[in-house]
Amino acid sequence: MTTGLVWDELYMWHDTGTSAWVMPAGLTVQPLAHIESAEGKRRIKNLVEVSGLVDHLLLLKPRAATEEEILRLHTPEYVARIKRESDALGGDAGDLTPFGHGSYEIALLSAGGCITAVDAVLDGKVDNAYALVRPPGHHAERDSGKGFCIFANVAIAVQHARVTRGVSRVAVVDWDVHHGNGTEHAFYSDPNVLTISIHQDNNFPPSSGAITDTGSGAGAGFNINVPLPAGSGVGAYVATFEKVVAPALRNFGPELIVIASGLDASAMDPLASMMMTSEGYRQLTQIMLATARDVCGGRLIACHEGGYSPAYVPYCGLAIMEELAGVDTGLEDPLLPLLAAMGGQALQPHQATVIDEAAKLAQALKAKAAAR
Repeated sequence: MTTGLVWDELYMWHDTGTSAWVMPAGLTVQPLAHIESAEGKRRIKNLVEVSGLVDHLLLLKPRAATEEEILRLHTPEYVARIKRESDALGGDAGDLTPFGHGSYEIALLSAGGCITAVDAVLDGKVDNAYALVRPPGHHAERDSGKGFCIFANVAIAVQHARVTRGVSRVAVVDWDVHHGNGTEHAFYSDPNVLTISIHQDNNFPPSSGAITDTGSGAGAGFNINVPLPAGSGVGAYVATFEKVVAPALRNFGPELIVIASGLDASAMDPLASMMMTSEGYRQLTQIMLATARDVCGGRLIACHEGGYSPAYVPYCGLAIMEELAGVDTGLEDPLLPLLAAMGGQALQPHQATVIDEAAKLAQALKAKAAAR
């Protein structure tokens, strides 16, 4: 396998300021640092280098997305506001999304990095690709930022594949622990984009990502949410991908699959209550690779989203990229024995109930896709 890695140091220069995690600093909140910082992503890149995996990857230089490409998803007023505030001292794109001077250009480069990954796969330059971009994108709405996301990176890349590259059907699988509301809303009435979000039930955004939200109009049935209960571990995630994600992808028949790759379902993450491990992400990647080979000739890309444990996300990211590249570097996850032994890692009955309900949606997709 030839695997591309999209990376640019400028991603790490996106400035989220001095909040105390997500709380804006002030007279009652001592300044600390914003939790969406550069360190988690930079440490993934560093571990990829130290492990030697980088020698087996094709480094892809990202380009900035054009304003035309951004405007396929976002309103002119919103884009103009982000540019204006970025040219000054920075501002807030929306709900919990502070940014600094120059973040407009970096956000364009982040969206453009995902486009770069799409083009590399569609051109046959690589078999698959991982876009290690920042800021993230899956919460961004048409006219507002949200949850650290400025522009809707994945949705913009999907639109590029459809509008510019002639791809008819695309599937997005979002394994970030938070609901991919922005991606869902971008394609909610579109039967040619399947959106699947596997997330912690009612974490963020609040009251978002219900299993009953399945699309509207012509897109009814082409949006699948799997709101897993807090405390779900590797067993629940693997069952979800075996019973829901893989069948849904096979029934839909996409020509390209995009993973919104947040690593915040890990057992070490401070913004969620799940129990995934590096080995769990490795297993999910194996399922995605096998499914992509079956349905779209292996055309698979992953665009980085969240993940807020700088100590642990590098091992999850390394496991994913090792599987994409078909390379075992031999570098061990030092926390895996502890995390894998935690109680509740196996699939639990209350988790299976949610997964079984979502599996019905995946099965129903077969008839809907055939009638499309």
